[in-house]
Amino acid sequence: MLVLALIASNLYKTFKGKVKALQGLSLAIREGEVYGLVGPNGSGKTTALRIIATLLKPDSGKVQIFGIDALESPYQARKLLSYLPEEANVYERLTGWENLLFFARLFESNRERALEMAWYGATISGLGAEIHRRAGEYSKGMKRRLLLARALMVNPRVAILDEPTAGLDIFSSVKIREMIREHARARKTTVLLSSHNLFEVEKICDRVGFIYKGRLLEEGAPRELIEKYKVESLEEAFMSAIKSALH
Repeated sequence: MLVLALIASNLYKTFKGKVKALQGLSLAIREGEVYGLVGPNGSGKTTALRIIATLLKPDSGKVQIFGIDALESPYQARKLLSYLPEEANVYERLTGWENLLFFARLFESNRERALEMAWYGATISGLGAEIHRRAGEYSKGMKRRLLLARALMVNPRVAILDEPTAGLDIFSSVKIREMIREHARARKTTVLLSSHNLFEVEKICDRVGFIYKGRLLEEGAPRELIEKYKVESLEEAFMSAIKSALH
C-alpha cells in the first residue's frame, strides 16, 4: 500500500515583500523514499526545507507529515521529523560521543534508551575510536558525519537534510551518501534532501525534483529524467528542463 509521508501543497513565500522564494511549490513524497530537491542558488530549496521542517511559515499553502497538518500542529509534526541545516555545527569542546549523548538525552528522558540511541549514532557515524576525541579536532567531513548521525539516531520518520555533503571532499561525501542510503533502507526512513551535486543525487535518490525560481519544473526517478530528455546525465537533464521552462 502506497503511503505518502510528506505532502507540501501550493507553497508560496515572499521575503521583504519582493523576493519570491517559492511560487506554488508542491511535493508528494512516499514513505521510505529518498527524494532529492535540486536547483541553483536562490531557487528556493532551503526555504522549502525550512517550511517543511516547521521552522518557517509560508505565506500560503499546506504541509502534511503522515497526515498531520504541520502548520497547524507544528509540535506534533516535529515528533516525526529530524532536520539537518547546511550551517549546523558541533559542540567543539565535547567529544563526538558526548555530542551524541547530549542530544539523545534531549530526545529521550530514559537514560538506557538515550544510551542506546547514542550508541546507534556512534555506530552509523563510522567514526570508530575517533568518536571519543574532542569534536573540535575533527575534520569538516568528520563533523558532518557526526551531525548526520545526530539527525538520524533519533530514528525520525522523515529526515530533512539541507546540502548534507556541501564543501566535503570525495571520501567524506561518499561516507555521507552511504550513511543516508543505508539508514533509509534499514529503518524505512523517508529522506528529503537538497543538493547542488547532481552526481550525488543520481546515486542515492529514488526520485528527484528540479526546482527553479520557486517552482517545481520536473520530477521523477533519475534514470527516467535522463531518458526523457535524451541525455547522458542528471546534470544535463536539469539543464534541459530549465531551457524548456525558459522557452
